[in-house]
Amino acid sequence: MLTDPYGRPVDSIRISLTQRCNLSCFYCHLEGEIPKKAIEMTLEEIHRIVNLAASFSISKVKLTGGEPLMRSDILEIVNRIRDIPGVEEVSMTTNGILLGGLAEGLKKAGLTRINVSLDTLNPERFKHITGSAGLVTVVSGIKEAVKAGLCPLKVNMVLLKGVNEDEVSKMIEFTKDYGIILQIIELESPAEDELYEKYHIDLDDVENHIKNNARTVTVRQMHHRRKYCLRKGGEVEIVRPMHNTEFCQYCNRIRVTSDGKLKPCLFRNNNLVDLLGPIREGASEETLRNLFLEAVGRRQPYFT
Repeated sequence: MLTDPYGRPVDSIRISLTQRCNLSCFYCHLEGEIPKKAIEMTLEEIHRIVNLAASFSISKVKLTGGEPLMRSDILEIVNRIRDIPGVEEVSMTTNGILLGGLAEGLKKAGLTRINVSLDTLNPERFKHITGSAGLVTVVSGIKEAVKAGLCPLKVNMVLLKGVNEDEVSKMIEFTKDYGIILQIIELESPAEDELYEKYHIDLDDVENHIKNNARTVTVRQMHHRRKYCLRKGGEVEIVRPMHNTEFCQYCNRIRVTSDGKLKPCLFRNNNLVDLLGPIREGASEETLRNLFLEAVGRRQPYFT
């Protein structure tokens, strides 16, 4: 098992396939990337990077963006990754706009499970957050994904002060009805800027309310996050990345930016290791392995 200098195992890789997106959520953190006109990796380059990761016994792959479903070759990407020896799970985070027409194809291609970002069930709020009137399309996509068997399906709800904090109960009922897990996520921002100050809400009160209505509580390995199975049905996970030493202490993933750089930490952009440049220059497998190990060696907890 590959471990970093702090003894944390690395068994998961999170790959941003593109910075392109068909929504414009006002709080988007671009998977920690700096906004730019990014060079996108080709199918073959993505395949090679995952092969490299799998050679270090990294078995879980999550595809993100931007919006990963905007890649015209997304089904082939999933299929090629799923066939790599050692890869046990291929998952994805999507905004759901294009999901309805692709859910069945993604399942057949080998996608294991999926997370759909959905912060509100109110059409006006949805448009305020995303700049789109596509709420019905997203909900329809979620239903198609459940029907296709992309389970467990999770809905990611970022809690935003003054926007959607009154919708937690409604979202629990919605996800319960479709057998979906609700992830309530703290707004994150390493800069803790003006937007963060305006919309960040501490999750203590929300989590305590959910905890008081839970019949069981389990602690997941990833980031030590809590999952609550509620007495009246429904499952809720709480994701608290900010000023949370457990979030960092139990981090088991390394990231790849949309332009092919290994990113050891979501919150840092000063310790990236370029893979795509060397790949395009014909680097040997040994060189790429050393670069991968260098990136893992740069991993350190952001919150200590």
